[in-house]
Amino acid sequence: MLRLVSDEDVPGTIVSELRRRQPGLDVVRVQEVNLRRTPDPEVLAWAAHQGRQVFTRDSNTMTAHAYDRVVRGLPMLGLFVISQRMSIGQAVSELEVVALASEPHEWHDQVIFLPL
Repeated sequence: MLRLVSDEDVPGTIVSELRRRQPGLDVVRVQEVNLRRTPDPEVLAWAAHQGRQVFTRDSNTMTAHAYDRVVRGLPMLGLFVISQRMSIGQAVSELEVVALASEPHEWHDQVIFLPL
């Protein structure tokens, strides 16, 4: 099972609904771990250090920084990009599938656009 962290741009309702549906899932928000307004490279570094995959709605800067980490040989444990047009329910369902049906190592150095 994955350990997840949501980027600041992810609505809190996605995280709260994910927790409601999957109470055993280890998911935190950057706001809960004192990373509010933290630059993307630092969020990705923190996530890698903590053994977490990141999910975001930022398909521009966060993805660029994730690819940069991979190119530079820095740990990047996985980035899931939720489409801005995706409903909260669909986003939660997509994250559930990914988190419960895969292992962390499967996503290393990967930037995945949801829906799959």
